[in-house]
Amino acid sequence: MPLATTRRTGLVDQVIAQLRGAVGSEWPVGTRIPPEPELSEQLGVGRNTVREAVRALAHSGLLEVRQGDGTYVRATSEISGALRRLAGTELRETLEVRRLVEGEGARLAARNRTPADLADLDAAMAECERAEAAADRAAFVDADLRFHQLVLRAAHNSVLAELYRGLTEVVHASVVTAVEAGACESHTGLLAAIHAGDVEEAGTRAADFLDSLLNG
Repeated sequence: MPLATTRRTGLVDQVIAQLRGAVGSEWPVGTRIPPEPELSEQLGVGRNTVREAVRALAHSGLLEVRQGDGTYVRATSEISGALRRLAGTELRETLEVRRLVEGEGARLAARNRTPADLADLDAAMAECERAEAAADRAAFVDADLRFHQLVLRAAHNSVLAELYRGLTEVVHASVVTAVEAGACESHTGLLAAIHAGDVEEAGTRAADFLDSLLNG
């Protein structure tokens, strides 16, 4: 893991920054991070400094300290960590948040999408359809999540994109829970509306899809 030796000023903040940078890239969600002595050696700081940094990241929701087992990555951002703590396993609450964010994201995507965005969305839809046809649940979940992420990227709103990035873990969990046959087909109307630049239709399609899950 490419952790650099820290300077001797603001050690805890520097260690927090480096550990945060490793979360999600070097250490995916669910990964157990290296033990305290190993991190201390790599970073060139005392174990107390590492312990304090880990405690801060656990408090923010990125890490989870399991006594007698180790420390695990819980989320890739403070936003996601907070949402996981708040929503927990409440699928309905997650879907309600998704409806708000994805509905507006779809509207902006229909207005702001570029030819490159449309090509990426078409490719993601094709991948979703292939995974669904092959009954590959894991591949389908990944493809479906990527499609939704690309819709938000096509909105070209950096604040909305960052908010949705923070939702990644809870969105993934909701996709896994709510995945159903024909889900790719349910996105074709949304994709068509984005292609057509139909702002209202795109927002309606995104909201309708999530409403069907909420009311199902």
